[in-house]
Amino acid sequence: MLRLVDEAGLVGRVEIDSAGTGDWHIGEAPDERAQRAGGQRGYELAPLRARQIAAEDFRRFDLIVAMDDANVSALQVLCPASERDKIRLLMEFAPQAETRVVVDPYFGGDAGFETVLDQCEAACAGLLAALRPQLAD
Repeated sequence: MLRLVDEAGLVGRVEIDSAGTGDWHIGEAPDERAQRAGGQRGYELAPLRARQIAAEDFRRFDLIVAMDDANVSALQVLCPASERDKIRLLMEFAPQAETRVVVDPYFGGDAGFETVLDQCEAACAGLLAALRPQLAD
């Protein structure tokens, strides 16, 4: 998404961050397989560090995007009722997709990380297209 926002000339107008619902990997870099797959597509993932979503994120961001239904459920538990309409599945923005959730690549081979990248690239392009009318000001 960062690359798409940059290519669209929207840096400074769209704020993007990433956080997990659990505390398992706080402070860690992305999985080595994710870094390899991302690197093959020109994404530099090594500097990223995991963090857990915080209560302030629900106020700070206009949209909270989840990868799967388990994440949506966890977010709804953490989220104030007044902010729950901000929670969406990423794959909602990829209308041509055959699945409504991003696959979990961690227990499979390297091909799973390629699939995740394919899904995320398609959905992020759709998400940016959905945001464009709001950014036209």
